[in-house]
Amino acid sequence: MTRKVDFVVIGAQKAGTTALFDHLGDDPRLNLSRVKETHFFDDESVDWTQPDYGAYHAHFDLDRPGPMGEATPIYIFWPNSLERLAAYNPEARLILMLRDPVQRAFSHWRMEYARGAETLPFADAIRQGRRRLDGLPANHPDRRAFTYVERGFYGAQVEHLLSLFPREQALLLKADALRRDPERALAAVYSLVGLEPPPGPVAPREVHVAKAFDYGAMPTDADDDYLRALYRADQARLELLTGLRF
Repeated sequence: MTRKVDFVVIGAQKAGTTALFDHLGDDPRLNLSRVKETHFFDDESVDWTQPDYGAYHAHFDLDRPGPMGEATPIYIFWPNSLERLAAYNPEARLILMLRDPVQRAFSHWRMEYARGAETLPFADAIRQGRRRLDGLPANHPDRRAFTYVERGFYGAQVEHLLSLFPREQALLLKADALRRDPERALAAVYSLVGLEPPPGPVAPREVHVAKAFDYGAMPTDADDDYLRALYRADQARLELLTGLRF
């Protein structure tokens, strides 16, 4: 039987997934995908009635021992990605990294603005800019770029995750935890995948340095208050489900 991918970092975008993948890439006992983000389970060109998992496995060296893993942070958000992952390997171990949703929204906007996909200032993008998504299908390409606010509703996303996978197969980590105490955070990851962590010490990783770019006005207190009000009920939902709060 063909081996299956054992663990997947499923999100969230702009929440430390690259740093985590970088840490794990130092360990020769792990068999990671050749690229960080395979974007297999969010690929709408795949025939999901008969998916070709060979295309997925082509990202890995199947002859190499050790747990196989990848990191595609859109999976927690993109419709049907987790259902497809559960159909592929219902025993997969899943790692979900979360960041303060307001900070995450700004980091996401800054990335899109710097690459030229976004032209609205942050204050407009999180308010009337959301109307660009009105009426669009859940898997419309614009939802990959302009979902600064939507991706921060973690409570709903975690509830969906736990409806598909047992709680013991999922690890939720705060991005701050990986920065402040990488040894402890990585120990939790290794426990999930069934390996002893490598000996320390472990230094934090700086993998995304903000570009020298004129982003215009920075987020204001009004922007912060606006977003936190939007997230309040969902944050309570997240805390009830996981004990995590921001």
